[in-house]
Amino acid sequence: MNIIIKRLAADELNEFFQMLRLFEEAFEMNDFQMPGKKHLKKLLRSKNFIVFAAIDENVVIGGLTAHILPSFYSDSSEVYIYDLAVKTIFQRKGIGKKLLLALKAYCGENNYNAFFVQADETDKHALEFYCATGGSPEKVVHFNYLVE
Repeated sequence: MNIIIKRLAADELNEFFQMLRLFEEAFEMNDFQMPGKKHLKKLLRSKNFIVFAAIDENVVIGGLTAHILPSFYSDSSEVYIYDLAVKTIFQRKGIGKKLLLALKAYCGENNYNAFFVQADETDKHALEFYCATGGSPEKVVHFNYLVE
């Protein structure tokens, strides 16, 4: 197993498609509709969107997406991890940790002072993973507002 962790570039749409299919499976997203190529290319070109993929023999086996959030409290932005998943058969092999370390290095190189992620209280595996990789849990209540 020769796993490469890399930030996806705008021309790596195939790898991004693979990652979205991986997320679909990992998060049990029923009736998921793949966004159009134009939208996904726009995301990959965005300076405020980060995508890291774990690739083994040209197949995406893990991935992380994140958004850069400009701060008005300081000159430095923060980064919000939106999704992180590793294919089940590759879990517990350090791939998720490598994805987080790649993001941490990227944040350091770009003067982003923190990154954060949310996890459902019922998702014990995610909670254990984020604690084991150095995350500091905080008790918060998340509110969703749907726009019709």
